[in-house]
Amino acid sequence: MEEIFALLEWPAMAISLAAAWWMGSKKPGKRIVAFSMLIVGNLMWIAWGWGEAAWALIALNVGLLALNVRGIRKNEDA
Repeated sequence: MEEIFALLEWPAMAISLAAAWWMGSKKPGKRIVAFSMLIVGNLMWIAWGWGEAAWALIALNVGLLALNVRGIRKNEDA
């Protein structure tokens, strides 16, 4: 089971980096895609952190997940 969690590290990093690129868009629709990608990345980091017992990383990504949900809501109003 730990091997499955270990496989999440690099894809989570790649998704987070790609989402950060999309976040710079002036178009709200593209920013919503970026926030959605970040949420996927957050979930992957949480899963990876669980497998590694990285509790601070899990707490950070739970907080970032909440901020990304907020970002989607704010951009839907734009």
